[in-house]
Amino acid sequence: MALTESKPFPLGSKAPAFSLPDTVTGNTIDLYEARGEKGTVIMFICNHCPYVKHINAELVTLSNQYQENGFSFIGISSNDAARYPADAPDKMEEHAQLQGYNFPYLYDESQEVAKAYDAACTPEFYVFDDELTLVYHGQMDDSRPGNSEPVTGKDLRLALDNLLAGEPISLNQKPGIGCGIKWK
Repeated sequence: MALTESKPFPLGSKAPAFSLPDTVTGNTIDLYEARGEKGTVIMFICNHCPYVKHINAELVTLSNQYQENGFSFIGISSNDAARYPADAPDKMEEHAQLQGYNFPYLYDESQEVAKAYDAACTPEFYVFDDELTLVYHGQMDDSRPGNSEPVTGKDLRLALDNLLAGEPISLNQKPGIGCGIKWK
């Protein structure tokens, strides 16, 4: 498993717009319609990546908790499904149901959304405020497959808690680390 680090995406940037199909409902999800009252978390994830598999349970717990506080969560897979059939839309639907995803799991077939966000890896997290301005970009926490760090979601939780409380979000943000997006 090749380790890839997220690229810088400037804080203060506006969220690039998108409309993508939700692999679970079949509906097209538009960012502006799906954004949360308090903020929006865009997550580049996929089915087969060991780094995503490692955090899935905490991701579901965390998203359940913060959706109750006015945040929306949107998962996006941009992997080339022709080369990685485990990440095909039908497999994404199965995976979302098996994991208990309570958020849309969108397929970015053209990979244009990943390019617009300059996404590099899975998992990679972007937190936008209620105006869709980027306030956090990076990792969920320090846990990785094979290290002894527990999966807590501490970095993502801190950003969401600070946003919720109207407090400044630390500029010291660690990049996302995981599997590289599988480009066409």
